[in-house]
Amino acid sequence: MSERKINILIIEDEEFDVNRIKNTLHPYRKNIVIVQIVSNGKDALECLNKNRECDVIIMDYQISGGLIGESLLHAIKKIDNTIQIIVITKMTLNQTDIYFANQLLEAGAYWFGTKYPADIEEYIYQPTDFILTITNAYERRKLEQQHLLSQEKLESNIKTILSARPLIGDSPALNELRELVDRYAESNANVLITGESGTGKELIAMNLHYKSSRRFEPFVTVNCAAIPKDLIESELFGFVKGAFTGAKEEKKGLFEQANLGTIFLDEIGELPHSLQAKLLRVLESGELDKIGRKKKYQVDVRVISATNQDIKEMVKGRTFREDLYYRLNILRIRSLPLSELKQDIPNLIHYHLHYFGKDLSIVPPKITKQAMDEFINFGWPGNVRQLKNVIQRILALRTKEVDRSIAHDVLGLIKNHDTIHDSLMQFSNEDLLPLKEVEYTFRKNYVAYVREKSSTDAEAARKLGLAPPNFHRMCKELGLKD
Repeated sequence: MSERKINILIIEDEEFDVNRIKNTLHPYRKNIVIVQIVSNGKDALECLNKNRECDVIIMDYQISGGLIGESLLHAIKKIDNTIQIIVITKMTLNQTDIYFANQLLEAGAYWFGTKYPADIEEYIYQPTDFILTITNAYERRKLEQQHLLSQEKLESNIKTILSARPLIGDSPALNELRELVDRYAESNANVLITGESGTGKELIAMNLHYKSSRRFEPFVTVNCAAIPKDLIESELFGFVKGAFTGAKEEKKGLFEQANLGTIFLDEIGELPHSLQAKLLRVLESGELDKIGRKKKYQVDVRVISATNQDIKEMVKGRTFREDLYYRLNILRIRSLPLSELKQDIPNLIHYHLHYFGKDLSIVPPKITKQAMDEFINFGWPGNVRQLKNVIQRILALRTKEVDRSIAHDVLGLIKNHDTIHDSLMQFSNEDLLPLKEVEYTFRKNYVAYVREKSSTDAEAARKLGLAPPNFHRMCKELGLKD
């Protein structure tokens, strides 16, 4: 036996049987240590509450004190679910079915054995099996403890993710949205998130996933407008080796990568009509129509989709399948524009000042009441996405206080709203910037401006003369997309 030390608690009210257990364990006393012997269930629970070092319990099924059998097993497991329990009992004698065994195992017993035959006075019946059972029970306890530790680490990581991407605000409307997310997270039904551009639809989807029973599984995000139309089928559903020229090996699609987890289909209205039937098949049967497939590919994926388009109008115009719409729209959430969350704007501003300020090692400036009034009463056509952009402008100024004039400036209110303006682009002899930095700032502000004036990223890409994937990549490089 290895150098491991197994701590044993004995629950037995008959001295004869205690001695038999002791004699059986004696040859292994260096590794199997009896830490305590008690004669009733109450004392056993007190012992466990004081000493959590017990690994394996050896107990009689029927003992004095009233707390016996399954009731005692349940009580022990409530204290520490990883403790393994071996039941030694007379009740196995004349048992002709497995009902009694099932009762014990369901109550939490690891193994059970008989006290008989009675003529074996010195040892437990079948001592070799008894010792092996103790060592195996100990190994199982260690595995369960490791599993619990891993679960605790995963839960901690998920809490960190959620705390970094919260649904910010305490207005009645935001609280109602938060409650809806919590309620829908408990379901496995598909969710359609609608709302204006920049209102945090991906944030809602992420909260739905990480608050659900699938939280330990993958969360895969797909921007349907950012993938070229001739590649989107293979990206979503994958292909098999030899399916076409250049397919040298099998590729897992994003649905396979999201198996057992959640896939978020952003801008679902941009999904080509030719692929909508394949998506419908996945939703109805869980079966992937992989390119060149020779066998069935099954996935278990929760689908959360989002759009800022009117899908009902698209259904009427026959650009979006009606049956797919109903499959996606089992549960529905409308992300709220800032125009309906004016009460939450101060909270959002303070949160993002600290969030971006921390990354830049900048102490967030004080916002005067007059400046805050300007922010609250501003229309925010780009919603939270635009607010984040404004916060980054404020921090780049490195000012200690934001007054009304600075608020006007960063909001672009000095000139007409339709004029591209940013205080960072004003030049002075005292603060001349490198050309590379000026180019970066102009590109970022101009792309942000075009996004604010577009209903979708696909539309913004068209206005800028860019392919959607290139536009998506540029937004990430400029810090305009997470």
